Amino acid sequence: VQLQASGGGLVQPGGSLRLSCAASGSIFSINAMGWYRQAPGKQRELVAAKTTSSTNYGDSVKGRFTISRDNAKNTVYLQMNSLKPEDTAVYYCNANIRPRGWSSASYDYWGQGTQVTVSS
Repeated sequence: VQLQASGGGLVQPGGSLRLSCAASGSIFSINAMGWYRQAPGKQRELVAAKTTSSTNYGDSVKGRFTISRDNAKNTVYLQMNSLKPEDTAVYYCNANIRPRGWSSASYDYWGQGTQVTVSS
């Protein structure tokens, strides 16, 4: 199972970016998909996560970021609006996935990270 993230870049304050993350491989089911971020010198924090029944956002992004999923494509998106310099970080895609096979266990998988820089 692999997660491939894309969409990061440099944007001015107040601008927008859209991140994408596609899960591929031997997947039986996906329980949750989401995004975390880590700024230099800080701990990794939740940005947004979406399960089949709930959606959660970090306090600092509520009202500005929107997470969505395309279950048919095993893809999660993060629409980021009204970006601020403090949103600058490496953004990591995360998914809780049950691989195909005899086991019913699910595991957390991480994408490679994509840099988002908000600066004028």
